[in-house]
Amino acid sequence: MTPAPEGTDPDWEYRPLRLPPGVTRLSAATQLSIHAEFSGWELSRVLLYADGTRKIWLRRKRSTPGIPELLT
Repeated sequence: MTPAPEGTDPDWEYRPLRLPPGVTRLSAATQLSIHAEFSGWELSRVLLYADGTRKIWLRRKRSTPGIPELLT
């Protein structure tokens, strides 16, 4: 499943990340946990390339802005 390109999915926003080959699996998991805990991102997809590079897509629900309060 390929993530929706920016602007085509009204319910989700996506953020691509690229981790270089030297990043360990534990370090990558820690970084992703921080994104999830403090910014509300969840893992959508991971591609691991032969050279060790990881391409990661995070996603989160788009927040719908509420109705602004009327000035009185």
